[in-house]
Amino acid sequence: MGRMSVEELPEYAERVLEVAELIPPGRVMTYGDVAEWLGEGGPRQVGRVMSLYGGAVPWWRVVRADGALLPGHELRALGHYREEGTPLRQAGRSADGHVPKIDMRRARWDGRQDGGTGVDGGTGADGADGRAGGRAGTHT
Repeated sequence: MGRMSVEELPEYAERVLEVAELIPPGRVMTYGDVAEWLGEGGPRQVGRVMSLYGGAVPWWRVVRADGALLPGHELRALGHYREEGTPLRQAGRSADGHVPKIDMRRARWDGRQDGGTGVDGGTGADGADGRAGGRAGTHT
């Protein structure tokens, strides 16, 4: 199944899907990161777009901020993450089903063409000041 034509998609949805397609293999952006990149909407709006229209783009690269895999799609997503080499954290014994989480510090992409080292430059701090680095007009 191919992606819908531009005429069939709301303009915001098309923009969200374009961002999802930019994320390199092995990297992720959160729903909030995508909204910040676009300079409009928020995590819920991005999540809604991905839920309704994201099947034809690399949906597994747009994730929750806590790195938890998308409920109901964990195994499909996990297959993509392993194939692409996305950094994962092993689940603790108490975690439901022992499903790993995405290692957000290492996997998060800031939108730079060089792939970057994560939104915070690899320092380990998840501060908002690095989240949309290099994108004019999206941050103060």
